Amino acid sequence: MLAVIIVAAYCSIAQPTMKSNSPSETSSEKQDPATSPKVSTGPGRLREHVLALSETFHPRDWENPANLDRCAEYIADHLRQAGAAVEFQEFKVEGNTYRNVIGRFGVGKQRKIIVGAHYDSCGEKPGADDNASGVAGLLELAKMIGKEPPDAEIELVAYTLEEPPFFGGPQMGSAIHAKSVAGEKERIAGVIVLEMIGYFNDEPGSQSYPVPALKWLYPDRGNFITVVSRFDQGSLVKKLKNSMKGATKLPVYSFRGPESLPGVDFSDHRNYWPHGIPAAMITNTAFYRNKAYHTSEDTADRLDYDRMNMVVVGVYEAVRDLTR
Repeated sequence: MLAVIIVAAYCSIAQPTMKSNSPSETSSEKQDPATSPKVSTGPGRLREHVLALSETFHPRDWENPANLDRCAEYIADHLRQAGAAVEFQEFKVEGNTYRNVIGRFGVGKQRKIIVGAHYDSCGEKPGADDNASGVAGLLELAKMIGKEPPDAEIELVAYTLEEPPFFGGPQMGSAIHAKSVAGEKERIAGVIVLEMIGYFNDEPGSQSYPVPALKWLYPDRGNFITVVSRFDQGSLVKKLKNSMKGATKLPVYSFRGPESLPGVDFSDHRNYWPHGIPAAMITNTAFYRNKAYHTSEDTADRLDYDRMNMVVVGVYEAVRDLTR
């Protein structure tokens, strides 16, 4: 009986599939490199973006709006270079003006997919993994989409004010954005939020979990990427995992749990749920793996840009599949 309960819990939480984590022969990764959009991204470019955000524009917390503006312009420039139609979504908090940066491809198409990442950091920390890595992934994803756009409207959003003291409140940039698209919920196939996608660790015991029992269900090495959301987002979570698995050799897992479980709602995806818009987070699990989380040690040299690149390739495949 106990075994049955464990298997049932695993199926509910992890949504296992028969799809392999190894690339298939039919994967678009097997395309001719001269025509594949995947050659437009790469570890070197990801590193450049992370260095710009975590060092050139440091610090980039809410008390340094001038640096946040420099970040916003940097992001906007790269989105434009990728071919996106760019606009700023401005809002005021405590007397300062802050900006989300929005880049759109395929404006006016019936189906819409949103991919986002926050560009602010926690205090005067470098925030290389949290969350320069997510923004770097967003910018390189833009290049891939610009080269071979899926058949849908793709909205890429760089949010500000995700970090404390605004986390969980209406001042979050993603809360502002979610409210602005609430009227379009019927055509939004899903929201994908990139939250810390750059740190990996192959050492045994390098991966921890909010509940000790989860160690029986998931790896003890931090060498994978995860799709995370709450229980009622199972359909989107499964689609994203299935799309990402096999796109590269990077292992992909998923987790569904209650919002009360620490980590499940720890990013911008949380702000779309109240509007009935499906949303999930792509993450390396943050502080459950990266012990430099919210410290001065969260620097660019600690990240694995090859595996970051695999995450971006996987997300691109997921975006393409959601358009079908």
